[in-house]
Amino acid sequence: MPVAVLTSEANGFRVTVDDLEAARTDRTKAVLFVSPSNPTGAVHSRAEIEAIGKWASEHGLWVVTDEIYHQLVYGDAEHHSLPVVVPEMAERAVVLNGVSKTYAMTGWRVGWMIGPPDVISGAANYQSHTTSNVANVSQRAALAALTGDQQCVLEMREAFERRRKRAVDMLNGIDGVTLAEPRGAFYVFPNLSAHLGRDIRGRRPQTTLELADLLLDEAKIAIVPGEAFGLPGYARLSYALGDDALVEGLTRLGDILSEGS
Repeated sequence: MPVAVLTSEANGFRVTVDDLEAARTDRTKAVLFVSPSNPTGAVHSRAEIEAIGKWASEHGLWVVTDEIYHQLVYGDAEHHSLPVVVPEMAERAVVLNGVSKTYAMTGWRVGWMIGPPDVISGAANYQSHTTSNVANVSQRAALAALTGDQQCVLEMREAFERRRKRAVDMLNGIDGVTLAEPRGAFYVFPNLSAHLGRDIRGRRPQTTLELADLLLDEAKIAIVPGEAFGLPGYARLSYALGDDALVEGLTRLGDILSEGS
């Protein structure tokens, strides 16, 4: 049962009400909404979020909104929380967030939920019997991140924006690669389908999964194939790495793809 869909590259992979209505069935109970998005970097506008929230409200649906990248938006993009934009959804919305992206604390595994009291109570009971609790030192570290000086967040976002621009420019410079410019998170999601079925160093990858194996073996670069997200032909690349490493990796990508015939 589909609970959300990715729209076309031309639309920047943003979900529309029409997309959701096409996917809705009489069994649909909830929509998973992610903005900024992993893997595409798409950021929905306030108007789009309002339309989606009102649509969900009209159909009595729940929305689980993942806001883990809410601080990582670029250019004129803005993050808006769905239950804030559409207050009538507050009793049927669950907001997910954490410290792993904004504060680069991935290994600490600390996050939180915001939602109706009965949902949070049930989730807490379930969590306590599956993973026990978050370690005290991790909770202290997360609290320090959230309440401390936020200058580090601004500096990290500036670094990500610089790398985003570099990644977009370099990918757009590779023949056959198309790209919807990401406006949030720290991923690019280029379309590599033009390079499938071509001979590259004696191999002829037919899928981005096979292309990912080839790139790892021959160029020592790692991508996540679009098959992992239901979009074959595309691939997720992260720019959450050093500037020099980013340039080196994308240069290798361009070089090996240019060898195809």
